[in-house]
Amino acid sequence: MKRDQSGDEQGAHSVPKSRFATRLRNYFLTGLVITGPIGITLWLTWTFIQWVDGWVKPIVPRAYNPETYLPFPVPGLGLILAILILTIVGFLAANFLGRSLLSVGESLVNRMPLVRNLYSGLKQIFETVLDERSNSFSKAALVEYPRKGLWAIVFISTETKGEVARRLKDKAETVSVFLPTTPNPTSGFLLFVPREDVIELSMGVEDAAKLVISAGLVNPNYPEILADYVEDPMPEKSAT
Repeated sequence: MKRDQSGDEQGAHSVPKSRFATRLRNYFLTGLVITGPIGITLWLTWTFIQWVDGWVKPIVPRAYNPETYLPFPVPGLGLILAILILTIVGFLAANFLGRSLLSVGESLVNRMPLVRNLYSGLKQIFETVLDERSNSFSKAALVEYPRKGLWAIVFISTETKGEVARRLKDKAETVSVFLPTTPNPTSGFLLFVPREDVIELSMGVEDAAKLVISAGLVNPNYPEILADYVEDPMPEKSAT
């Protein structure tokens, strides 16, 4: 009887200890979920600011650098100066004199065999991303990839244009889509898919990107308004 009582007492003491350990683990995981994204965001922001400061501050004359007169460094000064410089360059380029100088510089670059290809490609990419940002990747969709029966999320870029569209006009009306990879959505594949094979999604591009980055773990809520478009199940037949 003494052994049974001692065993029961040990079991009674172990139950509260296990519950306490479980609570501590849950508290730790909850704190990690809350502080993790905040900490990583702050770290990336601070790293970007320091990276820009490291590039811009060395080229600023000491007479115009506030850190010359202050006893402490000013974080983000390089980023602010970079924004001001880019704004001034854009203002000057918008004038007639600026456009004339820019055209002269581009004509000189176009005479360089290797540099002109690099410059023209980068210029076209920047103009497409910045000037047509509102039209780029406006919708998320599904396509069968890499084979029938397997589906992948893609971002619709635009209707297929140029020589590719002319070569495919007899086969199908195609759209240009970008198929991102997981967990890095900045890399992927450019696909020209027949429009009829593209299933557009109601979720936004940002929600689709979260779904891709998280490998399906972060799933956006399905809009309730779409329930009106879903066919109701067939009513059960009444017993006769």
